[in-house]
Amino acid sequence: MDIILVTAPTVHPEAIGLLKDYRLIFTDAAVREEALVALCRTEQPVAILARYGHFTEAVLTASTRLKVISRHGVGLDAIDIAAARRHGIAVAAAVGANSQAVAELAIGFMLACARKVPWLDARMRQAMWDKDGYAGVELAGKTLGVIGCGSVGSRVVRIAMAIGMKVVAYDPYVSASILPAGVTPVGLQTLLSECDVVSLHCPLNDETRGMLGPEELALMKAGAILINTARAGLFDEGAMQNALAAGRLSLGLDCFAEEPLSSDSPWLTTPNCVLTPHIGGTTDQGMRGMGVGAARNILIHLHSRG
Repeated sequence: MDIILVTAPTVHPEAIGLLKDYRLIFTDAAVREEALVALCRTEQPVAILARYGHFTEAVLTASTRLKVISRHGVGLDAIDIAAARRHGIAVAAAVGANSQAVAELAIGFMLACARKVPWLDARMRQAMWDKDGYAGVELAGKTLGVIGCGSVGSRVVRIAMAIGMKVVAYDPYVSASILPAGVTPVGLQTLLSECDVVSLHCPLNDETRGMLGPEELALMKAGAILINTARAGLFDEGAMQNALAAGRLSLGLDCFAEEPLSSDSPWLTTPNCVLTPHIGGTTDQGMRGMGVGAARNILIHLHSRG
């Protein structure tokens, strides 16, 4: 029986059901490159369902039978795409499978930052009653800037408009004619300098890595909120931490350069931010969508190649 390597302790039962004709081998969440190489060399999988881990050329070439690597999600930055292409290995993503889940988290971050919900909750648990002197921010009437207006970004746009926000977008790959109705296309610098909330919904690649450095963050309005439910590496973490410590910005963040965070991570003591452990797509529907989407992509590629 052909083998499929699943780099996670488990996946959704429906995904397992779709792959019933294959033997599935699971890893733990902290699987490292050496372990992946060893597993692929020993087990010779025909496919990898990739949730955790990094897939270097050494991993991709360890199995001479590998035909496809299918992402449990949408981000492909953990896969050496060029190496896969050189060796004739198909790469697939479960596009759109977790878009609603990620969009809802982005909106949740906006609300939490605008109303200082985590700070108020912590103060209440210290028996503090901060009613006097507290003033939150209403999102209705504020301007949201969406960077990347694809499957997730367009959903964020619709929810934000329902709240009453004005929306502008920067996405050089989406023409103005197909942006959601009511969205104004603008340049990146204009978006950063004019928006009250900025939400990142773009992939991490050579063009977007470090897109928001110290100079770009300095363009943002004092008191603005930045949301990143996309990928670590889109902004300079040190510059962001400085801006947060100075009280210039607020941040909702779901992805980090170091995952999981170490006990001495600067993020643990950085103020004015709401942090979650990379769970944007981890909802009941999102997990099903990612698992089933990844499994279907594997079957499509395996069957097409015989």
